[in-house]
Amino acid sequence: MHDIFGITPWEFTALAAAALLVGFSKTAVSGANTVSLAIFAAILPARASTGVLLPILICGDVLAVLTYRRHAHWPTLWRLFPAVAGGVVLGTVFLAFADDGAVRTSIGAILLLMAAVTIWRRKKAQAPEVEDEATRAGRLKARSYGVLGGFTTMVANAGGPVMSMYLLSAGFRKLGFLGTSAWFFLIVNSAKVPFSVGLGLIDGRSLLLDAALAAFVVPGALLGKWAVNRINQRLFEQLVIAATVVGGLQLLLR
Repeated sequence: MHDIFGITPWEFTALAAAALLVGFSKTAVSGANTVSLAIFAAILPARASTGVLLPILICGDVLAVLTYRRHAHWPTLWRLFPAVAGGVVLGTVFLAFADDGAVRTSIGAILLLMAAVTIWRRKKAQAPEVEDEATRAGRLKARSYGVLGGFTTMVANAGGPVMSMYLLSAGFRKLGFLGTSAWFFLIVNSAKVPFSVGLGLIDGRSLLLDAALAAFVVPGALLGKWAVNRINQRLFEQLVIAATVVGGLQLLLR
């Protein structure tokens, strides 16, 4: 394994733990995989880490869809996808020109901003119901979060917290949140693959490392499925926001 990106057994163990956390985040606490993002970026070259992590995330997305597929809210997804596509294109352009420092700072700042806005909204008033997203303000919010989500997911696989903040602010309960998020990221992450290949972020060497790490996603997903039924709604939302803040700070302070 040392020959793949020159990683040591201890570093591979850390990557395996991060892959397990990906599985857990996909079926329990969405946004927690920002910690995985930080581990991958710390061990591997920053740009290469995004290419290695993407297939791991897709493995987690497949497991999440298999678990929560019946709970997705498709009207919300259809509202988001056009804006997300624009964000992915912007992210691709940004990646082609920005250095690692600019990428980390931008994503970290966006994550902390999303967490702050969500906390402020939840203190100011009760979260609106999902149906209210059909209003003009709801459509504007969906576009804004969609572009940010597409941009952050393309640049650093960090779209999870942005979408978490959007779904929490839209009033989604636990299962609806996880089902909608599962389908969203399976579709979006799969669509990112050609862009990542084009940028040279995914190649034979990265896929070889993915093959060794993918098996660790499954126990993480099973652990998440077990844990989600033991986490109440308030704790669930607090964990999502906390994971977002931690991920944002890690990116800014690296």
